[in-house]
Amino acid sequence: MSRMAHPRLPGQPKPPPTLADVAELAGVSRQTVSNAVNNPDLLRADTLARVQQAIQQLGYLPNRAARNLRTRASHLIGLRIQPVQEGTANALMDRFVHALVDTSREAGYHILLFTADTKPADSDAAAPVVDPAVARLGDTVAPVDGAAGYDDLLRSTAVDAFVVTDTYVSNPPVAWLRERRAPFVAFGRPWDDPDARHPWVDVDGAAGAELATTHLIEKGHTRIAWIGWRKDSWIGEDRRSGWVRAMRERGLSTTGMASRVEDTVASGRTAAAHLLDEARPTAFVCASDTLAMGVFHTLNERGLRPGDDVAVVGFDDSQVAQTVPPGLTSVRQPVEQVAAELVKALEALLAHPSYVGPGVMLTPTLHVRGSSGPDLR
Repeated sequence: MSRMAHPRLPGQPKPPPTLADVAELAGVSRQTVSNAVNNPDLLRADTLARVQQAIQQLGYLPNRAARNLRTRASHLIGLRIQPVQEGTANALMDRFVHALVDTSREAGYHILLFTADTKPADSDAAAPVVDPAVARLGDTVAPVDGAAGYDDLLRSTAVDAFVVTDTYVSNPPVAWLRERRAPFVAFGRPWDDPDARHPWVDVDGAAGAELATTHLIEKGHTRIAWIGWRKDSWIGEDRRSGWVRAMRERGLSTTGMASRVEDTVASGRTAAAHLLDEARPTAFVCASDTLAMGVFHTLNERGLRPGDDVAVVGFDDSQVAQTVPPGLTSVRQPVEQVAAELVKALEALLAHPSYVGPGVMLTPTLHVRGSSGPDLR
């Protein structure tokens, strides 16, 4: 029996309608009512209209405290993390997660971490694609290519929204979230869709690489090599463009001075050896501290010293950069500021009414250490 059926004593005030009352009148589950209040985009238009009509008929007025108790008491935000790649020196995600957890807590949210997922065990069975990001497995519609973790949390309404870090629109999980109209904010710009309407915050990688290259040019270097990521990396190409811009603005040649490789120490090591033999650079700018560590290895093998004999600058200012002798000059991303901007975007996105502001681009800084060497002028 619902609360609406409970008799009242004479003179007793009528209790306010509850979420359960709305659910019963509309003929839906309590969670559907919760979605109508908090995430209406998740519901079909006819279902949403039915729930809204019941809310209006009963005079149901959800307040924040009650809504927290009924639905998402902890205000959880989902963030998928991937395992650290072997042979790398990058700890940027660790810094980002800590900053996001701290900033979110101050705003009343908590971060729920979940791991990258794989296709279900029975995915070898026939699975005709029903849309760009979803495949049908038997009687169950399940996302493919790493979106199942998002689907589990969204279906269980365990989170209010997601923070994503793989931000090109054609990336299946991002495409799937957009298709489901699931709320999310992104660390990284929507590379292949400048008209994307989700909130995002990014760091200007081109500006960072240009800052690093200009630093070396001002020290007197004119033969500055670039070691970056493969051409299909949006971030890698963005950073490379900063090196190109700094070199060309000063009339310096980039011909034969660049290498595109995987982001591993071993790849940086091989690329550095090739460039030293063929291009004879006096300095390197690298797309990551991982690649810079590869350069350090090659220099050591040849009896050369970073900074004294060949200058080296990395990107991301990892803990390795701060501790390896003589210290690696590196571009530092302001991930603490990124986290703060993302939380502000989340608050606006989850507000009623929801608001999506323009993307935010932040500028990195250069932390100078011994590897960039003395002034050659």
